[in-house]
Amino acid sequence: MRPLLLSTLLASFLWSAPIGGVAVLVKNSPITLYEVQQEMKQSNTNAQQSADTLIRKKLEQLEAVEKKITVTSAEVKEELERMAKQNNLSMEQFLNAMQTVRGLSEKELKAKVEESIKGQKLYSAIAFSKMAQPTPTEEAEYYQLHLDDFSRPESFSVTVYTASSQEALQAKITDPMHNIEGIASKDETLAYNAINPQLAQILNKIPQGNFTPILPNGQNGFMSFYVREKNNVVTENLESSRPAIANAIMGEKRNQVLNDYFTRLRLSAEIKVLRLP
Repeated sequence: MRPLLLSTLLASFLWSAPIGGVAVLVKNSPITLYEVQQEMKQSNTNAQQSADTLIRKKLEQLEAVEKKITVTSAEVKEELERMAKQNNLSMEQFLNAMQTVRGLSEKELKAKVEESIKGQKLYSAIAFSKMAQPTPTEEAEYYQLHLDDFSRPESFSVTVYTASSQEALQAKITDPMHNIEGIASKDETLAYNAINPQLAQILNKIPQGNFTPILPNGQNGFMSFYVREKNNVVTENLESSRPAIANAIMGEKRNQVLNDYFTRLRLSAEIKVLRLP
């Protein structure tokens, strides 16, 4: 009786452990409470939204296994090289930029690239017919609806706030008038074509009078840019933007196909939500 009681207590303890505890079963494949908690933290969503995101990812993983879809390290390397070249950066510069601007280590970046390639292969495997290229009319409509995406300033007037503590920097962003110890600031003018392309994209999307998300500064600290002004904003014309517009439209169509497919798959899959944080 004693050994049985001990094993029961041990099993109960393991089941309730925050890292090992199972939150959701997708076709008998587990999603742990720890994974849900990490997703909540990273995406700033509630438990149910985070669980939904992880269920979708799990379905994609299982579908990739079922369809024998794999991604090699050579494919990941080739895609990283393409991304670096597209941004006019060496591989070392590109990896450093992704660490600084998006806080992604080389390992994390490779995982995301692998996931992206696998998604493209999944789409190719499940698409029932080839999508038609967008018509000139579709491109023109997209251009008018997304003019901001094709506009950029020649430079940004910013105030760069830096700190060794992410919490202190967040407090400064929340209350800019509050003097917080350990926060340094500097006014700068950043030329659009002279800064990292990823940073330029982030700054371009932030409205004037607002802060960027907190970013690693590459020196074991953190930084955030307060966008004071965008100088000499210019808009690319429709003709020069057509390649980017076509890619964006095709990307939206692919995402819609994938979303529809996995929505139907989820309805038929055996999914058990056991408990959420």
